[in-house]
Amino acid sequence: MIFTKLILAHLFGDFILQPDSWVADKERRKLKSPYLYLHVLIHTVLSFVFLWNTDLWWVSLVIGSTHFIIDASKLIFQTVKNKKRWFFIDQMLHILVIAGISFYFKEFSFGFLQNQEVLKILMAALFLTTPASIFIKILLSSWTPVPETQSSLQTESLSSAGKYIGILERLLVFTFIMVNHWEGVGFMVAAKSVFRFSDLAQAKQRKLTEYVLIGTLLSFGMAVLTGILTK
Repeated sequence: MIFTKLILAHLFGDFILQPDSWVADKERRKLKSPYLYLHVLIHTVLSFVFLWNTDLWWVSLVIGSTHFIIDASKLIFQTVKNKKRWFFIDQMLHILVIAGISFYFKEFSFGFLQNQEVLKILMAALFLTTPASIFIKILLSSWTPVPETQSSLQTESLSSAGKYIGILERLLVFTFIMVNHWEGVGFMVAAKSVFRFSDLAQAKQRKLTEYVLIGTLLSFGMAVLTGILTK
């Protein structure tokens, strides 16, 4: 498949054959960096090598030219604050270009969107992300614990970490259920208990422990119920 070959070429070109020193030089000198053009040349050559078809020479040129446009735009508009966002935008655009080429060669179609089973799984997975987080937040709103002392507020925590941990654990539980590996759900519960509740035990806050326990059970229960209903 052309898609698989071009993705392999992309992975080699963007990650394996691009040293950190090249990335730093491009971010510092932007369009004046010679490594930008060398990087694009490597992608063009890799695409040609992986396709290994002289009739598809133009595909390599499309990959190289679009890669330059996307990377140049990233270097121009990227800042320290939005660097992470631009990384994902950059990768998404490269994959869309490859998908577009594959679609041109009729390797892909949108027929899967007519499949009711696929739509049902996508709907369930989407529900278990932000919508489920909002449901859980509303259900727990009347039980939100108030720290007893000001010092108890001074706990180190990543921004929105709890939200994304919840989303990831629900999606993993849902995946385990869909592939009929219920033991994976037990592993997730055990892992969450070890890492989360050991910290709460040290904090010695019963209300906070109960609050987190209810939230965890709601999160897992919602994922399990969604998986069962989807199947």
